[in-house]
Amino acid sequence: MSTATKPTNGTDTADLAPVSTESLAALLVSTERPPRPNAVQTSFTFGWRAMLKIKHVPEQLFDVTAFPIMLVLMYTYLFGGALAGSPREYIQYLLPGILVMSVTMITMYTGLAVNIDIEKGVFDRFRSLPIWRPSTLVGYLLGDALRYAMASVVMLSVGLIMGFRPDGGVQGVLGGVVLLLIFSFAFSWVWTMFGLLLRTEKSVMGVSMMILFPLTFLSDIFVRPETMPGWLQAFVNNNPITHLSSAVRGLMDGSWPTAEIAWSLGWAGLLVAVFGPVTMRLYNRK
Repeated sequence: MSTATKPTNGTDTADLAPVSTESLAALLVSTERPPRPNAVQTSFTFGWRAMLKIKHVPEQLFDVTAFPIMLVLMYTYLFGGALAGSPREYIQYLLPGILVMSVTMITMYTGLAVNIDIEKGVFDRFRSLPIWRPSTLVGYLLGDALRYAMASVVMLSVGLIMGFRPDGGVQGVLGGVVLLLIFSFAFSWVWTMFGLLLRTEKSVMGVSMMILFPLTFLSDIFVRPETMPGWLQAFVNNNPITHLSSAVRGLMDGSWPTAEIAWSLGWAGLLVAVFGPVTMRLYNRK
């Protein structure tokens, strides 16, 4: 039977007593291992990783700062006089819709980030960790949810400076932003799927824009559907972006558009139910 030496308080090797290998093995086995992290912990850890990436590459905040400001200024002063008589009048209708448009359009960057990490081989390391599998993707979405909140704050601040006055007050504005964040979190699963499915970053961006442009521009973001041709109204009135912008606009106006809120939450649940399992299947097989 092999033996090992057990150190005592002294430093002299003569004071070392022999210890059996079996005793050492029993000591190692009896030592308590650290608890395995749960799904919530690992998801927030990967969300924090997304935040650290922004810290080291602050240019990533361009799409949630300069881009929303540019949209508000451009559309308000270009179309305000023609559509509502003055930019100040038009921004009361436009700002909730342009807020929805800006945030939903930047959701595609989730898919781009996933695709880049896959190409770099980072996901191969994540899959070897003893963690809840979806936490990697959920972490991306949680990190991006903070970016959506930042874009909302930027746009609302610019809108208030330009004369936007929500009749719903702080509660209505917060309710609209929360609803928008819930929908955007669910919508991001679509682009996450494309990030796993397509081979290159350019392909993800091209497909995303091809879907986002009809959804955002063929809606009630800029004008009321009643001014459109009948065949176009059929699409616009059933567009999930129309339901969302109408719900956000209603909340900020001080009303409670129950039907539009229900439609928005229903679309969000449907997106997660459909694209969540598909995305995880692609992730496990990647």
